[in-house]
Formats: sequence, C-alpha cells, structure tokens
Amino acid sequence: MSDSAAVSNLVSFIQARQTILDNVAPLGCEQVGLLDAVGRVLAKDMAAPWDMPLWDNSAMDGYAVRSADCLHLPGVLKVTGSIPAGAVADGITVEAGCAVRIMTGAPTPVGCDAVVPVEETDDGQTVVTLLQPVKKGQHIRVRGEDVACGALFVGAGTMIRPPEVNILANFGKALVTVYRRPVVAILSTGDELVELGTSPVAGQIINSNALSLAAAVTECGCIPRIIGIARDNRESHLEKLQEGLQADVLITSAGVSAGDRDLVRDVLEQLGAQQLFWKVAVKPGGPTAFARYDSTLVFSLPGNPVSTMITFEEFVRPALLKMLGQRRVVRPLFKAVLRDGVKKKPGKLQIIRVRLEKEDGLWYATSSGNQQTAILKTMVDAQALVVIPAECGAVAAGSEVDVHWYGNYCDLEGAAE
Repeated sequence: MSDSAAVSNLVSFIQARQTILDNVAPLGCEQVGLLDAVGRVLAKDMAAPWDMPLWDNSAMDGYAVRSADCLHLPGVLKVTGSIPAGAVADGITVEAGCAVRIMTGAPTPVGCDAVVPVEETDDGQTVVTLLQPVKKGQHIRVRGEDVACGALFVGAGTMIRPPEVNILANFGKALVTVYRRPVVAILSTGDELVELGTSPVAGQIINSNALSLAAAVTECGCIPRIIGIARDNRESHLEKLQEGLQADVLITSAGVSAGDRDLVRDVLEQLGAQQLFWKVAVKPGGPTAFARYDSTLVFSLPGNPVSTMITFEEFVRPALLKMLGQRRVVRPLFKAVLRDGVKKKPGKLQIIRVRLEKEDGLWYATSSGNQQTAILKTMVDAQALVVIPAECGAVAAGSEVDVHWYGNYCDLEGAAE
C-alpha cells in the first residue's frame, strides 16, 4: 500500500478531536465548600441576595461633609461627631457648616454627599480646615454600585479563582454547586514494565507513563486512579480493563498498534466497548484510539512516552476540561517564526516540540531537540508545540507557523493560554 493510500484510511486530527468532543458533556453537579471549589467550574448562575455594598459608605479615612459647604477654600468646618469602621450612623447628621470624622467602610451619615480624605485637610479634631476642592459624591461608595440585589454576579461555566471566592464569600456563599470532577483510570500495558521503586534490568522499563498521565490528569483538575499494569495476555487485559471501565474515563498506554501483543482494542471490543476511531493522521501519536463503554470514555494512547504525552495534550485534555464544565477546552494557536526547518511529507498533521523567545514583538520557535518519540528530554525542555497542518510539506526555517503553549508557562513575556 502506498503512503498516500495508507494516510487516506486514517481519521484526520481535526475529525478525531471533534469526534471526541461530540461525545463529551459536563458531568453531574455536586455542592462543595467554597475553598474546595477553587479551580472547579460553577454549575449554576449566582444572583446577588442583597446589594453590594449594602449601604452608602466611605471609601477613605477623612470627613463626611456637605459639598455645598465646601465651595470656598480654605474651608473651615466644625467637627461634630465620629463614625468608626463597624459602627452605624443612626442618629448622626451632617449639619450645615459641619463635618463628621469617618473611617473607610463606615456608613455615611444623613446630610453627607462627599467625603474629604484626611490628607486633604489639616486633620483637625474639633475644627477642620479643607485644603483641596470638594466634588459632590467624591469618595462615597454608593449602595448597590458594585452589584445590585438580584443581579447575576458569577455565571455558570466560570472557573472559581480567588476573585470569585471573594465575591462569593461577600454574598455569604459558604457552599457552591460545581461540576463533578471525573475519575480517570490509568492503565499501562506490557510485560516489559516494572513499577517505580524497582531497579530495571535488561529488557525492563519503569512504568513512567502511568505517573506522567496521572500528573497530567491532576493538572487538569481531575482525579487520577492508577490501576496497574496489564500483562501481555488476554486474561490480564480482561481483568484490568474491566476495572478501568468502572471510572468516568479510562486511559490506556501502549498495546494499541497492530502487533501480536497489542491486545487493548480486541479486549475492549470483547467487553462491549464501541470503537469510534483508531489511527489518526498525526505524527507523533498515529495509533491513538477512542471508544465508549456506556458513559465511560476510553482513550487508548501509544506507548512511546512523547507520543503518550502529546496525544493526552491534544485529545484527552480537551475532553477532561469539557467534562469539568470549562468552556475553552482547546489551547488557542498563535503565530511564531521557525528557527529550524522541518522535514515533512503532506498527509499527516505534525507536532514539533519547541522553545520560544520573543524578539521585536515576534515569537521565534526553536526545536527543543531530537524529535524522536522516545526522547523525553525534548518534552522537559519544550515550552510549546508547533502544529503543522496535514496538507503542508517541508517547512523552511524562517516560515511562520501555528503554535500553542504546552503546560503552564507563565515565565515568558506575553505567555498566556
């Protein structure tokens, strides 16, 4: 079979990701404590139960005044009272020609229509002299000016960050309703694998993919469950895959190609899983498969560590974020200029690990090293991934390409998801 004919039998990268997202929906909801909701996605709109602020109050330490008494400078007013923070202003009125000392956050008294900061006075105790012009309404926080009673203040689909925690707490929301976090089972396959803590001998490999995937699942905000290693026999695969299918998502690593010991797809089919695609026109990561078993999503990823991580990034991560209720699940692309040329034949979308630097307002992408899928150091050194469309051939150095960030890079100017 020719290369072009073989590629024509593969599902495209875009089709594969769309198929995945078409089969994903946010999970059910649960109510959690406010701090436990950090990083989670709100499942219900939140309307204000009262005005915020709840009363007109001072934005400064200073004096509550009537602006009509402050038309001429220097102005001299009699100090007739004081309202500290936490007090109420009942029974206190600003009379003509008078001022009331007031602290930040304290309610403004009757008659007050402006607050003069103490820095703009002589800080008098019984008589105060005003040194700066006074504008009506200055330094007064008006009731409801932040959020009016009944108004939406945080919408469903919002990720809860410290600002959301603050405003939710201000409205007394000790418990909030968020989307449930998916439980993700992680299964590695192969007789050659040994667990971390074992010193490998010839022919053995530490099961690092399971830990890498668990880290990536955790970074997404989901709950990883490493369920061990399926050995290269049908009985072991049956046992482990049945266990994994009890989770919301099952991710398998290796055993998904076409070799004699690649049993994952056959055993999943035997268990009743519906395969939605197998083999994607992407490099690396071609043998990737996606299936459903009732409500469980099954991602079968290649075993080479770079392929495992990149296919998780491009296919699994968007699905998990959508299950969590997030709205933006695919990292946005931006433009960068290639420092190194890329050898490529048309037919498969190609993903290149790169480092980025910015010069004169432009991003420049430099290969992070050997692009073979067993070279882990290039993933450690990569800050971003170049995405070269399937229809493109070789790309020369100096060409502009599409790039997206890999991981949580915030150390570079302009870095953002």
